[in-house]
Amino acid sequence: MTPLFEVHHARKSYAGRVALDDASFRLARGEMLAVLGSSGAGKTTLFRCLAGLATLDAGNALLHGEDVARLRGRQRRRIAVVFQQFNLVNRLSALDNVLAGRLGYVPAWRGWLRRFSRDDIRLALECLDRVGLLDHAGQRADALSGGQQQRVAIARALAQQPDLIIADEPVASLDPHTGAGIMALLSSICHDGAGGIAVICSLHQPELARRHADRIVGLRAGRIAFDVAAADCAESALQQLYGGASLAA
Repeated sequence: MTPLFEVHHARKSYAGRVALDDASFRLARGEMLAVLGSSGAGKTTLFRCLAGLATLDAGNALLHGEDVARLRGRQRRRIAVVFQQFNLVNRLSALDNVLAGRLGYVPAWRGWLRRFSRDDIRLALECLDRVGLLDHAGQRADALSGGQQQRVAIARALAQQPDLIIADEPVASLDPHTGAGIMALLSSICHDGAGGIAVICSLHQPELARRHADRIVGLRAGRIAFDVAAADCAESALQQLYGGASLAA
């Protein structure tokens, strides 16, 4: 099967310090990949490069065989990003925030005036329903809980109709119960069979990765330490990744 997303020999350095070193992996349509690693392992650098926010020094990341660093304009909407800090506009409603995911599909003036078509509004409402927040469509973002705000951010990503969602530590700001719900939601988005969206997600919680991801990549000192099915991710591998501490679920 042809992979949806491929990373080949990715390398990135900052001021002479290697942050990524020959990292390679693949991601299939409808698959959820979790990236684990301690602070400073290179996860943030990897995700910035995958999202096209930074440029690799060597290697490449390919979506449908196209280098993500060369995607421009409307091509960029094929990759959606979910951030740790939600990145919502607090004074706008949940619906208006989700409609931001449609900006790549409309003329700039419509986005500035927030004049979206009925079809765009219908899609945004469907995305809010998908994340369980249809009843909160008219509520200001800053009146929502942290977990609800992250669900709005995920709905915004879905409204973009992407092939790939990159989620950079999406549960780091949430309590364990809420974080588990967000991970279950992202997993269901991959596996519902409706569109075959793939998700790559960075985490600090191995137990969530084991429970919700299909595969786990371990990143240590900028290099891929392992790439295994989530069910086969051994405690010994996690101990090596995190320096020996017990991380059993």
